[in-house]
Amino acid sequence: MADGPGAQGHGGESLLYLTDEQLRQGIEAMYFAYRAFTADPDRILQGLDYGRAHHRAIHFINCTPGTTVNNLLSILGVTKQSLNRVLRTLIEDGMVESRVGRADKRERHLYLTQDGASLEYQLSEAQRARMRAAYRQAGPEAVAGFRKVLEAMMDPEMHRHYSGLRELRA
Repeated sequence: MADGPGAQGHGGESLLYLTDEQLRQGIEAMYFAYRAFTADPDRILQGLDYGRAHHRAIHFINCTPGTTVNNLLSILGVTKQSLNRVLRTLIEDGMVESRVGRADKRERHLYLTQDGASLEYQLSEAQRARMRAAYRQAGPEAVAGFRKVLEAMMDPEMHRHYSGLRELRA
């Protein structure tokens, strides 16, 4: 198997050792890719006076309709105060509906309204188009490798949330 830092054995392939320069290039590529990935949604959000926090909330409410505020707090890793500020705006603007829990009246369950679902589609479609084009250009092996790299970078708790979302869609 792997010997030493930065080494990784994989099915008989040679070990992978990356230089600091190669790692720096990867970090820079991630920054610029993220900037491009968020640019299209940012333009849409700017016209609504929303930011990326609104986008993330809308995205994850769409992924798990009926999610609780506490679950969304855990997924987003933000403070209750900042999430409440975002949710208050989305609810007042008719993008999100908050319903009292049936089993536990203290819980609030979140759902996108029709307007919220329409906005989520616009935001995600811009990102899907960019991802689709990049994936087509890179090819299936690169796509699988890219996902493995992203998953390996996740903290264990974030990986649990990510796995949970994947299971919901399965």
